[in-house]
Amino acid sequence: MAKLVLQGVRKRFGQNLVLDGIDLTVSQGEMVCLIGASGSGKSTLLRCINLLEPIDDGTIHLDGVDISEPGYDPQAVRTRIGIVFQSFNLFPHMTAAQNVMLAPRRVLGRRPEEMAGPVEALFDRFGLKHRMGHYPDQLSGGQQQRVAIIRALAMSPEIMLFDEITSALDPELVGEVLDVLRQLRAEGMTMVLATHEMGFARELADTVCFLDGGRILERAPPGTLFTQPREERTRAFLSRLL
Repeated sequence: MAKLVLQGVRKRFGQNLVLDGIDLTVSQGEMVCLIGASGSGKSTLLRCINLLEPIDDGTIHLDGVDISEPGYDPQAVRTRIGIVFQSFNLFPHMTAAQNVMLAPRRVLGRRPEEMAGPVEALFDRFGLKHRMGHYPDQLSGGQQQRVAIIRALAMSPEIMLFDEITSALDPELVGEVLDVLRQLRAEGMTMVLATHEMGFARELADTVCFLDGGRILERAPPGTLFTQPREERTRAFLSRLL
């Protein structure tokens, strides 16, 4: 069943065409990995799906409803489609738990007492229950990124978007964040990831899309795309990384 459908999506910044006719279908429970060089449009594509950037042409459907239609409430979409960036964006004056509770309180009107149990369960689930009262500068980069993921999950999203969430981490911290994604994958979360972690994409993705010049130049299951890419540009990109 198609959860998310993009058709002919285009996005310009001034004269720069960043997305040039993106067609993408994401099924319920599917993990789609976006790969490609910096500037290929991966991050912009995620921001458009989340309505952080308006599109110039095309449509984005969530459960069959056109959420890209002018006037559609973006906040309603963002409660259903969570996004995590490479920068953690945690408020330094708030504890980890306070950071996580902020959006459910402000956006969903949840009371702190009703959130306490579910939030503690999320921290426990991802091995950070003992860090709930710590401030961001008391946490490692990997722990801060896990808190950022917990913060997005606290909104009970139906889809999660991840934008190069390991690229700002020291290599030894990457594994603990990827383990969180493995757990979400096992639980059936629908996910779209922009990533440079080719081994991870090869291991867990259902579909891998290679972006080049704002287009999805090639898409295939990882077993096919990484071993038998059709396009010369895909082969050249992978040869530098694998």
